[in-house]
Amino acid sequence: MPVIRRIRLRTVLSTVAALFLVVTVFKINWTPAPASVVVPNTAFEVPLPERQNVFWKAFKPILEAHSPNCPSPLHEQDVEAAHFNVTTADARPDLTFMDEPNVVEMQDAHAHFLDDIADKKKIRPVHAPGTRGIVSTAGGQYLPVFLATLRMLRRTGSELPVEVYMKDASEHEKSICEEVLPKLDARCLILADVMKKDFIEHYQLKVFAVLLSSFEEVVWMDADCFPLQKPELLLDSETFKSTGLITWPDFWETTVSPLYFRISKQEEPPMNARQATEAGAFVISKKSHLRTLLLSAYYNYYGPSHYFRLLSQGAPGEGDKETFLQAASALGEPFYAVSERVQAVGHPAPGGMSGSAMAQSDPIQDHDLVSKGLLRVVDPSVAEAPRIFFIHANYPKFNPGGNVWGTEFETAPTVRPDGTLGRAWIFPEDVVQRFGYDAEKAYWEELKFISCDPGIEFQTWVSKVETCRKVEQYWGEVFAEPHEDDFQWST
Repeated sequence: MPVIRRIRLRTVLSTVAALFLVVTVFKINWTPAPASVVVPNTAFEVPLPERQNVFWKAFKPILEAHSPNCPSPLHEQDVEAAHFNVTTADARPDLTFMDEPNVVEMQDAHAHFLDDIADKKKIRPVHAPGTRGIVSTAGGQYLPVFLATLRMLRRTGSELPVEVYMKDASEHEKSICEEVLPKLDARCLILADVMKKDFIEHYQLKVFAVLLSSFEEVVWMDADCFPLQKPELLLDSETFKSTGLITWPDFWETTVSPLYFRISKQEEPPMNARQATEAGAFVISKKSHLRTLLLSAYYNYYGPSHYFRLLSQGAPGEGDKETFLQAASALGEPFYAVSERVQAVGHPAPGGMSGSAMAQSDPIQDHDLVSKGLLRVVDPSVAEAPRIFFIHANYPKFNPGGNVWGTEFETAPTVRPDGTLGRAWIFPEDVVQRFGYDAEKAYWEELKFISCDPGIEFQTWVSKVETCRKVEQYWGEVFAEPHEDDFQWST
């Protein structure tokens, strides 16, 4: 027994010695990797709310220092809506009036504002360099629509983060913002947390949401405007990289007042230079176009009192829609305004079509055609139309808990002329073909999901059970089985 014990003891001691040697050699031969060089990035190190507050405290005094300081422009009537005609340069509508001293006052205020924002030391931008993402606004009846848009975005394969801004805390829905949206890489932010009592309304929200967002490159999408392709394609395109701003057209001719061009010290462009702007979607780089956004914010801040009238003269959709492109133009900053006409999409109705959405084209394909001199806006036969990139489902908002059903809304998108349930978007057929897939069915699949998923509750819905019932009934009658008004896709 003693012999066995001595042998075991020697074995144990030998093992311990070997382990000690291995550890010692490892310690001798191992040296820590050199510390990586850390380049401080203050935009990332400072929390977003702090960056937003610093920005607003600097920018608000500049806005208010250059108030128009004169009475609002006068008008006796609004312009009549006229479709854009590229072949004819009509006279610019001139239905807005100001006394000459007031024009000079606004001209001076505008010029001094531009001087202030030219000083880069005065305003520190909010965004983190190199970032990109989607920005939108939503709240109340728009929140269900936004969630459907967000789910359509993810269907494209897009991985862009999303920031959705709400006017104030009353629009913040805890379960949606803290449980539902984060799963889709989206977060809620409240403008009033930054702007306090300096409340802005409706159309004015957009530009301040973009300015206060954390992204350097922004794809803006209205809550009811969803993509059919990955928006990353836009950000990576030469069309965007070479300009820094992409906008889409409205149906109408531009109606900017001659007075605006005097105030901003620009020459009046011909009426057929380009269409009016539809701002349901746009793409902008803050790196190249921060001043454009600051000037657009100026136009919006004084929009209800002065600039909305000067930029639209009562035309359809008067509000922020013209402020982005006109700001870029006033500053001489580049932009690409999509040439391909916007298309109304709907279903046949007595006397024509019941339109409930707008279809906007791929700017990359549009730019390719324009660069080759193939101007479809002049002659549609010169080339095949670009594919559709965005659908702006705006008339009405496709809120399953709202007035999308029956004939509650004038376009009655879910009802055929004979009163039976039917598809909303089947006409014009050549435009629907450019969707590339059954986008309407996909959209309703997402609307059905948000209506019937037990984990999704919206404050504005009177009854989730009833909303789900309506959507499932509609889905069952229109999409579940082959239907006579199903669109026939070409291969």
